[in-house]
Amino acid sequence: MAPHTGDVDMAAVGELLADRARCRMLLALADGRALPASTLADEAGVAPSTASGHLGRLTARGLTEVVATGRYRYYRLAGPEVARLVEVLGRIAPARPVRSLREGTRAHAMRLARRCYDHLAGRLGVAVTDALRERSWIEGSDGTPDPHERRGHQLPGPVADDGAYRLTDTGRAGLAAAGVAVPAGMAAVRCCVDWTEQRHHLAGPLATALLARFDADGWLRATPGHRALKVTDDGVAGLAERFGVAWPPPAVDLARRGSVQRDAGNTVGSPLEGGHR
Repeated sequence: MAPHTGDVDMAAVGELLADRARCRMLLALADGRALPASTLADEAGVAPSTASGHLGRLTARGLTEVVATGRYRYYRLAGPEVARLVEVLGRIAPARPVRSLREGTRAHAMRLARRCYDHLAGRLGVAVTDALRERSWIEGSDGTPDPHERRGHQLPGPVADDGAYRLTDTGRAGLAAAGVAVPAGMAAVRCCVDWTEQRHHLAGPLATALLARFDADGWLRATPGHRALKVTDDGVAGLAERFGVAWPPPAVDLARRGSVQRDAGNTVGSPLEGGHR
């Protein structure tokens, strides 16, 4: 007879995440790579023996898993749910202070473009999502809150998570023409909130297919040592030609965007109608 169990023990996971070294390891793995313990020790700034202990605890709790290749052992996140946990925590956690030019350069690169497990994130991920919506390849609100809208004395809440866009027939044809392997039968397209931009980027199967196409075309190149992605010359040309996305994508002024969204909502047939999701 199976033992009775009570409610979930969130504190058990919280205890693991309370250690900065373990958190740095999880962040290093958040792009879906499998890395050796020695690399993760460098990322966390701890001795190899200490890193082995941390990885043992993370693996025992199901946050990481071991991939054996011959006599070598690599570690990776235990699945997309763990990657999503890392991304969600990144949205609510305070930013670490930048103390050097190297850290500042790395932070800027991460904000521009990075790999989030199996999909594209950062300003580039948001820009591609915007481009698909503006071309009517997907339909749905971008979820951006209007800072001028008030409910009583309160501003509206943060960007809605897990909004669902709808893939249009035009979008299916356009993506297929761009060489993107759109999953058969797909209608709803998932998104999540980008932790640096606080706006939606695509997630789920369509986002995975887009990233795979960008990789196959040589548009993106991994940055040694961290999750940031570099856009190649072919990528700059391809993003502009196929998706109308400039590199680097401009930053979005949320206050101005909220004002534009409010004004557009007063016009008939506005593409921003539909409210927050």
